Amino acid sequence: MPAALPTSESRASNFAQTALRLSVIAYVVLWAGLAIAPSDRADWLLENALVVAFFLALWAMRRQFRFSNISLILIVVFLALHAVGSHYTYSEVPYDHWWQALTGHTLNSVLGWERNNYDRLVHFSYGLLLAYPIREFFLRVVEVRGFWAYFLPLDVTLSTSALYELIEWAAAELFGGELGMQYLGTQGDIWDAHKDMALAALGALIAMLITAALNKKLRRDPAWEWSQAMRSK
Repeated sequence: MPAALPTSESRASNFAQTALRLSVIAYVVLWAGLAIAPSDRADWLLENALVVAFFLALWAMRRQFRFSNISLILIVVFLALHAVGSHYTYSEVPYDHWWQALTGHTLNSVLGWERNNYDRLVHFSYGLLLAYPIREFFLRVVEVRGFWAYFLPLDVTLSTSALYELIEWAAAELFGGELGMQYLGTQGDIWDAHKDMALAALGALIAMLITAALNKKLRRDPAWEWSQAMRSK
């Protein structure tokens, strides 16, 4: 008998698996390239300490928990943005020069910005890109449903953003001097930490609204289905 044709779900799964492999390869190449001669080696090491801790945590729980391919892709994209920031230091990422080379105008002048806002982008991306994996974690471990399945990722995003700001403050106090200020990256804005947390929360809110809208349109919850499939294994 002829082999059965692949279903749309299997094709989507194969596509996601291929996309994940390509994104991981691209991230490794990007990270390795940016690890060479960063703007400030001490700051680069400090910025990547949490990345190493994150990978170690993923490795330690690999047998008990596995994220879906889409969640892993979102995590890799966020880590790629972080790799760029850690290479240049967040307050000195030359996105303005890149934009000017393409368009002839600086991005800051177009948008009316007066500071380097790359760190703002990454804080926003933290919520936008990682809220979905956080939701997947809650669905699998706590088995939340309904409103709480969308609210808890937003809540955790905001609380971990606050925790990160405390870590930044502690590191700045511990190391002091130029390294501490580079890691803190306030650029003279006394409300920097508040704005960073607000942007992370906004990103998570948008991610959860998009997820809820897609689930309603599909009349199913792929993240819940993934969590149940992993639980059965």
